Formats: sequence, C-alpha cells, structure tokens
Amino acid sequence: MAIKDLRGKRTFITGAGSGIGRATALAAARAGAELYLTDINEVGLKETVAAAGSAVVKSAAFDVSDYDAVTAFATEVHESVDSLDIVMNVAGISAWGTVENLEHRHWKSMIDVNLMGPIHVIENFLPPMVKAGRGGHLVNVSSAAGLIPLPWHAAYSASKYGLRGASEVLRYDLKRHGIGVSLVVPGGVKTGLVNTLEIAGVDRDDPRVQKLQHRFEQRAVEPETVADAILVGIRKNRYLVYSSNDIRFAYWWARKFAPPYEFVLQKANDQFSKLLKKPS
Repeated sequence: MAIKDLRGKRTFITGAGSGIGRATALAAARAGAELYLTDINEVGLKETVAAAGSAVVKSAAFDVSDYDAVTAFATEVHESVDSLDIVMNVAGISAWGTVENLEHRHWKSMIDVNLMGPIHVIENFLPPMVKAGRGGHLVNVSSAAGLIPLPWHAAYSASKYGLRGASEVLRYDLKRHGIGVSLVVPGGVKTGLVNTLEIAGVDRDDPRVQKLQHRFEQRAVEPETVADAILVGIRKNRYLVYSSNDIRFAYWWARKFAPPYEFVLQKANDQFSKLLKKPS
C-alpha cells in the first residue's frame, strides 16, 4: 500500500512557512497533493499558501508544541475528511551549547517543539489513518544530530534522537496497517536558522565562529534538495532519507568503526570548545 503517486493525496505539513517545510509543500503541490499546512509564523505561512495556490485545502497558524491547538486543527480537518494520507512533521527549532552554558529554556524548547510537537501530530492524525484502512505515510524530519553525537548538540540531539526512536518503533508498528514511515536526517541546510541559531556560550561575532558558519553554508544544501529527497522517500517507502552523502557516510562509519569515530568526535569537541567565551 506504499504511496507511489501524490496526486490527490491529502498531505499535512508542519513548518510550512519557510525552509524545508515550504520547499516540501511546494514540491508536493507540483506533484498534485492536496495540502493541509501549518506554521507558527502566520506571515510565512500565508506566503507559502499563496505560492501553492489551489493545492491548499486548509491552513492555520499555530504552535505544534501546543497540544490543544493541534487537536483543534485535527478536529476541524476530520470534520470534512475521515483521515489524511500523508503526515509530515517538519517544524523544528535549534539551539546549541555545552552543558554549563545551556539553560533550562534551551532544553525545554527543544523537547517541546522538536519532540512533543511531532508527538501531538502523531496522536491526532495517525489513529484516524489506521482506522481508515487505506494505508498512508508518516514523515518525521530528524537531523544528522539524531544519528551521530555532534559537538554542543546535547539539547538538540535529545529531541532528535527521541524522534528517531519513536519513528523506528512506529516503522514496525504501522507496517501492518500499510502505513510507511520515513525518518529524514539532513545535514546542513540553507534555511533562516543558519543566521538565527542560538549558540549558548559563544560570541556569534567571533571571527572563528564566522569562519565556521561560512564553511557550514558552503556545504549546506538547498531546502529544495531535502524536499525532493522526502518525496522520493515516500514513493520508494524508504525509512532513512538522506539529503547528502556525507551524513550517509558518517552514520555508516559510526556503526562500522566505533573507536576511530569516537576519537575524531572527541577531537572535534575539543576544537569547538576553544570558541567558548571566557568567564568574566
């Protein structure tokens, strides 16, 4: 019951106001999907809706970390249709930092948006999909930081590893219902997060930090590249969806060559630590 064609498929996408979410919404629209969209940014969401045109059936701006808001939207959707065919959890935020610099708000916001947000969506949209018995597909956008322990990503990885764990279980739980699951694990992506990302304990104006950001931007892929990978992942019912070969190689290396992998990660962490602000 894998979805081979998105034409006419009812597709819900969170984080549709910018970045990967917008690119995926527009790609799905071109593929003929019927779109249900949300983003916390009302202005960005309206821009996406305008660009997607008649493909959009319903849209609303709300925070996916708000369970009641997600439930209210789902209730409205299910008043007109029994279930959706494709559900994509794309919305996410990011903050980095070492444990002595991260604040409680960093940890909490990562879990609330990146993990509980998708859980709220899954709670509301997957049971009706199961009940409808037509199959379907669930897409959860994790991160390379959900596969490998990147320096300074403890709070972010807590949310993304959690989403990966839930996805891996659902991959097997939902198979008997004909519902596929894809876990998207992009590396660097050229979105607005590059410039707004908060790094606790680091001066963003430090030339060394600026240099690292420039390197990141050089290696980062366009949101459209990730969107294309997502749609291919749905059509081919792939579990792990990569948008760049460096992350595919890194995860393979992490599993096959643990000792040198751990050595390199520690060295990378040591190098990143040199960028920390000195205590005043």
